[in-house]
Amino acid sequence: MTARTDPSVPDLQLDRLLLVATGSVSAADVPFWATWLRTAYPELQVDVAVTAGARRFLATAALHGRVTGRVVEDTWPQDATTARHVDFAEWAQAILIFPSTFHYTARLALGLADSPSLLAAQCTTAPVVLAPALPPGGTRSVAYQQHVRALAERENTRVVPPRPGVSTTTGRHDSWAPALLPDCIAQVEQVRRTLAGGAPLGRPIPRSA
Repeated sequence: MTARTDPSVPDLQLDRLLLVATGSVSAADVPFWATWLRTAYPELQVDVAVTAGARRFLATAALHGRVTGRVVEDTWPQDATTARHVDFAEWAQAILIFPSTFHYTARLALGLADSPSLLAAQCTTAPVVLAPALPPGGTRSVAYQQHVRALAERENTRVVPPRPGVSTTTGRHDSWAPALLPDCIAQVEQVRRTLAGGAPLGRPIPRSA
C-alpha cells in the first residue's frame, strides 16, 4: 500500500485489517465507516466480525458491498473445519475494535477469550487498537481506568480515548462516543511502525475460511 496523497486520510501500510464491531449503539455507524474505509483505502482488504451484541444495532446485510472482505459473526460455527480465531490472527495484519464496549474492553484486559475475535486479539502479535464507546460515567469508572492501564502495558495494544457524546438514554451530553475512525487508523499505523520499525509487509497469508 502506498502513502496517502489526501492529507485527511492517514497513512496505513497494511493490506489486511480485521474490524470488530461490538454491542454499542455506535455500531450502527459502522456501515458509514466501512464505506469510508473502502473509499480511502481501495487496496485494503477489510473483514468485519460482528458480535452478538452488535447485531442489536447493526444488520450484517448493511455491510455487504461496503467492505472488500468477509462479514462474519464473532462466533465459532458448529460445522467449521478450521478455527476462526486462528484464521483471524493469521490473516489480519491489525485488529481494530470499533466500537469497543465497556464489557469487551474489560474482557480483553482481563485475558478472557470467549469469542474468536477476543482469542485472536489475545494471541496475535499484530497491532490491536480499541475505540471504546462508554455510557455516562464510563470514563470515571475505576474498573475502566484499571482496564485501560492494563491494556497499555501490552506492546501491541492501544486504547484510543473516546469523545464526549450525547447519551441516547439521558439525552444529555454525558456519554462517550468512540474516536473517529481516521484517528483510530492513525493509531493502528503508529503501533505498526513501533512494532515493525517501518519494516515492509510480509508475504500475504491465504485465508482459510
